[in-house]
Amino acid sequence: MKLWQKVLLAMTLGIALGYMLNINGPLNYDGKDMLKAYLKPIGTSFIDLIKMVVVPLIFFSLISGITGMTDSGAFKRIGLKAVITFMTTAMLAVVIGIVFGLIFEPGKNVNIAAMLEKSGETHIVAKAQETFSFAKLLSDIIPSNVIGAMSNNDHILQVVLFAIFTAITINSLGEKAQLIREVCQSAAQVIFKMINTIMKASPYGVFAIMASLVSSQGLDIIKDMAVLVITVGCALFAQYVLYGILIVVFGRMSPMPFYRKILEVQSFAFSTSSSKATLPTAMRVSHERIGVSKNNTSFVLPLGASINMDGTAIYLGICSLFFAQAAGITLSTQQYVLLVLTATLGSIGAAGIPGGAIIMMGMVFSSVGLPLDGIAIILGIDRILDMMRTTVNITGDSVITMLVDKSEGTFDEKTYHDMSL
Repeated sequence: MKLWQKVLLAMTLGIALGYMLNINGPLNYDGKDMLKAYLKPIGTSFIDLIKMVVVPLIFFSLISGITGMTDSGAFKRIGLKAVITFMTTAMLAVVIGIVFGLIFEPGKNVNIAAMLEKSGETHIVAKAQETFSFAKLLSDIIPSNVIGAMSNNDHILQVVLFAIFTAITINSLGEKAQLIREVCQSAAQVIFKMINTIMKASPYGVFAIMASLVSSQGLDIIKDMAVLVITVGCALFAQYVLYGILIVVFGRMSPMPFYRKILEVQSFAFSTSSSKATLPTAMRVSHERIGVSKNNTSFVLPLGASINMDGTAIYLGICSLFFAQAAGITLSTQQYVLLVLTATLGSIGAAGIPGGAIIMMGMVFSSVGLPLDGIAIILGIDRILDMMRTTVNITGDSVITMLVDKSEGTFDEKTYHDMSL
């Protein structure tokens, strides 16, 4: 059995066990404390193993990818393509979220006051009201202490900037920096080998994570806000279909091989709710099974995982409509335009700060004059929605990386169409 099949099976079994041992499950037995004591540490340890290699992976893979470009203009050309495409898909994602929010009207029959009292999470509003500005975000991207940035997974954008700056400098030195270039490329290979070893334990980690999560939260958490969950799910699926259309239109290929081979990445993203934790798997699958060149896998994919959050963009758009409808506020055309812009930029900013989705939600709401008090009621279902968002986020990163690689003529279509991989 292939690894991705083992991961999907482990996720299914984990959900089943968690549901059986949930207080509202068929056994009427509360086993969450038992799973928390015995299974959750396994899942936590597995995620910690992944986090252990994420920062060196991003740092060395970016340097390896950029310094491996023999064409002096390749870095600028590929980087420009990637950033423009990431921005375009993020903006389309916000529009999709708004459209589905207008069609389903998830906030039409919601009593914010009653649900806020029930949630008991009023403290989250204070987080959403934290002072935020893009000027501050831009200043925070530049690390004052590189080692400090590398020791904190919340400062990934700082690591990305330093890695790109280092790679550009290495390229500018030419043969003088050949030794450091080879060291960085060798270090990237060491990290990939470590990741391959860690990923052999992924089915056990995924099983433990899903069993513990479902046993503690159950499947009933989505009932009170079922329409919002359905709206987000449908919008995310529409974005997922859009990726297939992009493969057909711009890649001139059938999307089916991609959809099948990306399942391993998606199952891992869904269970961990972390684009960063999923990045090693996405890079391995993109290069070995989908056929993306090593250089673009090392450059575009880590960049996308750091700045591209299409699922978050959809989420911000829908939640804005949700609260506008719940508060009886009709947005003007100008407010819709402002919503698209701020949610697009917010989805990018959310990747670089802890609790980013909530803080960006407060920023987006404030920009169009929506009340912040109701944000707390989303917290109960945010974990489930975050799993769905992360799946779309990493799928989008992989699609764009593949299309950029194909546009450069370095994509291996034989590997892409080989369904035995």
